[in-house]
Amino acid sequence: MATETIKVIAGIDTHADTHHVAVINAHGKPLADREFLAVGSGYRKIVEFITSYGTVAAVGVEGTGSYGAAIAKTLRGEGLTVLEVNRPNRAARRLKGKSDPLDAYQAAQSVLDGRTTSIPKAKDGPVECLRILRAGRTSAVKARTAAINQIKGLLVSAPDKLRAKYRGLGTSALINALQRTRPSGHTADP
Repeated sequence: MATETIKVIAGIDTHADTHHVAVINAHGKPLADREFLAVGSGYRKIVEFITSYGTVAAVGVEGTGSYGAAIAKTLRGEGLTVLEVNRPNRAARRLKGKSDPLDAYQAAQSVLDGRTTSIPKAKDGPVECLRILRAGRTSAVKARTAAINQIKGLLVSAPDKLRAKYRGLGTSALINALQRTRPSGHTADP
């Protein structure tokens, strides 16, 4: 009698500290589920857990852009097919309630049903470098704008003598002029 290799599909419900993993067979029958720590040793245990049930056809992971990014990278590194699961089935959640095992099984089931087909971003290479630089720039621009608005707000209520000194200046000239100023007079005088 020939031994048939069992094909399995896994689903992972990701969180900040733990990930809940569920494994189903190719017919949708639940095989097992378990919770793991969201750390390197936990990721290795997840791989061992999933592969112990048979040949892994695919793994559906929730939140591959945030909490699931590290596990998705680990799974891809092991040569497994990782698919991004967008959100749990809301109708099933209303009927059965919210639980991590339910969400993990639904992630696996969505892969089996073909509802989950998107491959998550790798989050590496030049595109990721640019994303990080753009995020830093966006943050710096927002902080600069907030500081300029705060300065202009303070000048609106400043004494007339001080306001007159900076009245006709554009933003760049105003900031340059204010950079050269030093406190003078009594420390209790605004």
